[in-house]
Amino acid sequence: MAKDDRLYRVMFVNQDQVFELYVKHVYQSDLWGFVEVEGFVFGNRSGLVVDPGEEKLKTKFSGVKRSFIPQNAIVRIDEVEREGVAKITEAKGSVAAFPMPPMPKV
Repeated sequence: MAKDDRLYRVMFVNQDQVFELYVKHVYQSDLWGFVEVEGFVFGNRSGLVVDPGEEKLKTKFSGVKRSFIPQNAIVRIDEVEREGVAKITEAKGSVAAFPMPPMPKV
């Protein structure tokens, strides 16, 4: 897979919901403690069946060039071969935050 063709599935917790998005770029942010995602990919499905979860995400991220997600909200990041359906699910159970190193002294 060429570097330009990479696609990532990013799952993160937002207000007791798990968001699952597909993006073209994921990297460590210059803002300490954040991951940057950009190049949002949503389905280009034409037809009568519309997924309300995907439409809600599409609306929520319309006009967003780049999003900064706190590292402790990230559940999982996968490099995938093809796009799936972006969705929102209820967060069930508990997800423990990954321990963060102290902020570097500047």
